[in-house]
Amino acid sequence: MAGREFTRPPALRPGATLAVVSPASTPKPELVAHGVAELEALGYGVKLGKYALASGPLYYSGSVVERLEDLHAAFADNAIDGIICTRGGWGCAELLPHLDRELIRANPKAFIGYSDHTSLHSWFQNEANLISFYAPMVASDFGREDGVDLASWRNVFGGERRWSLGAEDGLRVLQPGTAEGRMLGGCISILAAGLGTPYAPQLEGSVLFLEDIGTKPYQWDRLLLHLRYSGRLEGVQGIVFGDMEQCVETEEQELLERAIMHGLRGFAGPVAIGLRCGHVHGANRSLPLGVGVRLDLGDAANPRLIFLEAAVSG
Repeated sequence: MAGREFTRPPALRPGATLAVVSPASTPKPELVAHGVAELEALGYGVKLGKYALASGPLYYSGSVVERLEDLHAAFADNAIDGIICTRGGWGCAELLPHLDRELIRANPKAFIGYSDHTSLHSWFQNEANLISFYAPMVASDFGREDGVDLASWRNVFGGERRWSLGAEDGLRVLQPGTAEGRMLGGCISILAAGLGTPYAPQLEGSVLFLEDIGTKPYQWDRLLLHLRYSGRLEGVQGIVFGDMEQCVETEEQELLERAIMHGLRGFAGPVAIGLRCGHVHGANRSLPLGVGVRLDLGDAANPRLIFLEAAVSG
């Protein structure tokens, strides 16, 4: 597949050790404890970051220096196989100017998180060419009942070379067609906030995943227009949207879909919606960012997002 070559971090099979960190907001300790117990039940070792449960300043889980210390320590520690966040919120963008590119490039590890962590995912892609994972978090997903789709988790972190998500994962067709590219994206409001900064996402050649929480139809229209005006949709091959259940009520779903297609007017590639990944009510799917995929929306009854390569090594 044309474009940048991405580094695959090591696999995270049972027996691997995960560092738990909070690069953004303070989590609820009881949800972290529940999530850690669930990870341990799956066979993982867990090491809680020094500031993972920190409270303050403001809503942050520690100062910039403290959150950076946890993140850098997790990359530097040879006993840690992967890094998983407790929750999102707000705060990751504060870390971007201070991240140690050489440390992270020299110690590629799976970084797992979504929502506010979109800015970190973009940084890992832009600065380290590192595959990362828009996937369940400790408090937000492992900390609640039926919060994690274990099939996609195992496919992603076990190194499955070819697998897919489809209608059974909520995927529906908005605009038919077929496209190939590298899976990129995340929370649209965080991606849009990065425009005009040194940390703007590089999306050319991608199959783009976009989702959010609490975002109304006119806001989706506005955000997509902003991405279009910025030129970031030029070269995007196809687009997959999240399930939107945490954006609008059921009766507004049709309006939201029309607003999305209005915001994308002129976009020629295939467009799907409904993927249960990120901010979802039920089991959260795991999505590797940086891997080659095919979006096949030629058959409305059988839409598929096909992963063409393993996301991890070993």
